[in-house]
Amino acid sequence: MKLAFFGDGRMGSAALAQAKAEGYEIGLVVNTDDAAQDADALAKRLRGHDAAIDFTVPHAVLRHVTACAAARVPLVEGTTGWQDQEAEARRAMDAAGGTMVIGANFSIGVQVFYRLVDRAGELFRGVAAYDAFIEEAHHANKRDAPSGTARELGRLLARRLGREVPVASTRAGHIPGVHRVGFDSAADQVMLIHTARSREGFAVGAVAAARWIAARPKGKGGVFAFADVLDQILETERSEKR
Repeated sequence: MKLAFFGDGRMGSAALAQAKAEGYEIGLVVNTDDAAQDADALAKRLRGHDAAIDFTVPHAVLRHVTACAAARVPLVEGTTGWQDQEAEARRAMDAAGGTMVIGANFSIGVQVFYRLVDRAGELFRGVAAYDAFIEEAHHANKRDAPSGTARELGRLLARRLGREVPVASTRAGHIPGVHRVGFDSAADQVMLIHTARSREGFAVGAVAAARWIAARPKGKGGVFAFADVLDQILETERSEKR
């Protein structure tokens, strides 16, 4: 599998290192030096790749989506904070018959955490004594606040509880990522916590998503949420290890 990468920052570099460790060929790596190139120019450089992984900045996402769609290269989109462009990105992929997996967080552990929080929200629905809250902390250079993961947790809880849930964000030091979801009452508090120890978990999930999307039959395009196809990805991983 030959992979292209958008971004060589912390997360992009971690994904690239994971791909190398798994023995994949590294092709195009787009960084800030390529910022002046438009989608057509990038599309020409992308042709021949099996998949691309994007961990960059929100304003660059639509350019990368358009380039991948034109080059017919499946895309794993891990950038956060670009939700206002998602409808346009989906239209571009659909129009070209392209394929994309998007996710606020590509950590397998976080995906399981989402499911635990969703179930907790279901259990606490209608229990007036408990107030839900979300706390998240990341390194000082993280651009978006709240994080994409915190926003997804808020969406899950709002759907279950029927009300918005407050989010508190901290940006300091070198914190890889901590998310806490609490249910607080006068009598007690229930807390669910996910703590990232490194970016390796996110990189493993992104490369697994690239492997899954690259193996899809040609002509079967679409835009998929990582959470929705996680079970398929994990089953593919298990099958390859048998």
